[in-house]
Amino acid sequence: MKAFKVIFAALVALTAVQAQAGKPSKGLLTPTNHTLILIDHQPQMAFATTSIDIQTLRNNVMGLAKSAKVFNVPTILTTVAEKSFSGPLFPEVQAVFPDQKPIDRTTMNTWEDDRVTDAVKKIGKKKIVIAALWTEVCGVGPVLSAIDEGYDVYFVVDASGGVSNVAHETAIQRMVQAGAKPITWMQYLLELQRDWARGATYDAVTGIAKQHGGGYGLGIIYAKEMFGAKEGKK
Repeated sequence: MKAFKVIFAALVALTAVQAQAGKPSKGLLTPTNHTLILIDHQPQMAFATTSIDIQTLRNNVMGLAKSAKVFNVPTILTTVAEKSFSGPLFPEVQAVFPDQKPIDRTTMNTWEDDRVTDAVKKIGKKKIVIAALWTEVCGVGPVLSAIDEGYDVYFVVDASGGVSNVAHETAIQRMVQAGAKPITWMQYLLELQRDWARGATYDAVTGIAKQHGGGYGLGIIYAKEMFGAKEGKK
């Protein structure tokens, strides 16, 4: 009888823990709680970026853009001096949002352009995710400005880049010290999916991973072809 009571108490405790474990953190991103802003992913800005290989940068920005598109995340595209200096938005990013014209600015700080902040306010989300070229200029400016206005800001470190490793890393430290949350593009994708049983987006998410997820994506292809594996199965 004593052993039974011990086992019963353990089961009750386990049930309580499982019940408590069902509530996700408010700090996690969901498809409906944030706005994505992609800033200055343009040729002239990429030419001077050295903190990340440009091919890798383009791959990561593409993965990020596709992730937002799959989950219908409100996305703002913006460029700086498109016609006179920096060139157009990366064509592969524009292809993800073919009907959306980027907001072209003169100010280095995106947040100082009323069209951008008006768009953010109209969307109405208190969390903002930002990726930018360069990290130390066009990233830091809007991140710090949005934080000052009470927004919860996340910065996609591997879909951004600086003119040097020092410039990129120092800028990230400055943003983190101000309260920004660093995140990677793959982390973003998987955080939005969260549960592999969410079948509506499963194929699209794994498709993005296959195309842009490097070794992880290759692993998905291998597992499916060799064993018929699928995440979400118990």
